[in-house]
Amino acid sequence: MIYLVPVVALVFLLSGLAIAYVIGGAAVLAFFATDNARYLAILPQQVFSKVDVFALMAMPLFILAGELMNRGGITGALINLSMAFVGRLRGGLGHVNVMTSVFFAGISGSAVADAAALSNTLVPEMEKRGYSLTYASAITAASSIIGPIVPPSIILIFYGALMGTSVTSLFLAGIVPGLVLAAALIVVNAITAWRYQHPRVEKADMPPFFPTLLTSLPAVSLPMIILGGIVFGLATPTEAAAVAVFAALAAGWFYEGLTVTSILEALRRTATLSGSIFIIICAVSALGHLGALERIPEAISNTVAELGLGPMEYMLVMNVIFLIAGMVLDIPVALALLVPLLAPVALAQGVDPVHLGIVLCFNLCIGLVSPPMGGCLMVVSAVTGVNYWKLARAVIPFVLVQIGVLILLVRVPALCLALPRAFGLAGG
Repeated sequence: MIYLVPVVALVFLLSGLAIAYVIGGAAVLAFFATDNARYLAILPQQVFSKVDVFALMAMPLFILAGELMNRGGITGALINLSMAFVGRLRGGLGHVNVMTSVFFAGISGSAVADAAALSNTLVPEMEKRGYSLTYASAITAASSIIGPIVPPSIILIFYGALMGTSVTSLFLAGIVPGLVLAAALIVVNAITAWRYQHPRVEKADMPPFFPTLLTSLPAVSLPMIILGGIVFGLATPTEAAAVAVFAALAAGWFYEGLTVTSILEALRRTATLSGSIFIIICAVSALGHLGALERIPEAISNTVAELGLGPMEYMLVMNVIFLIAGMVLDIPVALALLVPLLAPVALAQGVDPVHLGIVLCFNLCIGLVSPPMGGCLMVVSAVTGVNYWKLARAVIPFVLVQIGVLILLVRVPALCLALPRAFGLAGG
């Protein structure tokens, strides 16, 4: 009977039912199919315990701060700042695209928001200055995944709540991998620029450096204020998220981009995103409870032991599974489904929970620019009008580089753990 559960889940999914209801319905059916229906009575307690996590309080606030900053008129300031730094290089606007994503990452923490903002603003400018629309769209999609890696990051908060790992440690650990990814994408853009003779930004079009830097200070100082407060013990992640909301309102006032309508829209969007994430947590907690009853983590651990997989080999197997999952599942869904089942085995083998969190979240972000369900590809394609599959082909060189960076992070844990260790926080 258990084999009917995935069939029913697939039928639910094809019917258009929301993924949370598909997971929840399949979980309840699985309780009956495995003769565990008597344990459904304590399921509400299990669900509540997964949601009643202090770290998760920061998530809606960081989402709201990002939404306010996205609507507050900061995109133009960040683009000008990036242009002042690297615009005169060959392929300068491509470098600007990547650098803007780094600055944007420290504000919104959302790949999709980054992709949408730059598709509306920078892609048309790149096309006007001689870049192909497809290439401009591809580098925009590829660089947008820096957003969820550099703090503040919603998915790192989510992972921290799932695994009981320090959010502060995860935030610190995400900085170097995010910068390494940005450097790798800049190298790819530089090679492409020399090959296809992409233009430089003319000196007459360059924004003045110091006035531009002063104008962009409210935007670029926000992540430093947030992270500094968390790292030096001045605020918890939740308190820092609340400060970020007020700072976002102040920045919106400074850039004259926020209106009452945009604030209300940001609140509505925050409620929608937060609600969808929390209901997914509730649905997946039912599956997690069933997995514990059926001793699935122990079965996986025994299989790993029988195959003789060491920590590095198991990490590589996990990453293949997560890469495939990231192509078809939203990041919160993939994290909630797979991390409770697969991560405990890695931790038992001595893998650092902070290192594991960065690697797995980085891995799933690659799925945002990988067909068939790449969320950032869909957003950029919709905004720019580039055919989805044409865009998917154009982004392949960037995806290969991202996978290369992922392998580097797996093989060299110090890239993730250097900053947490410097502050005495490594180990979660």
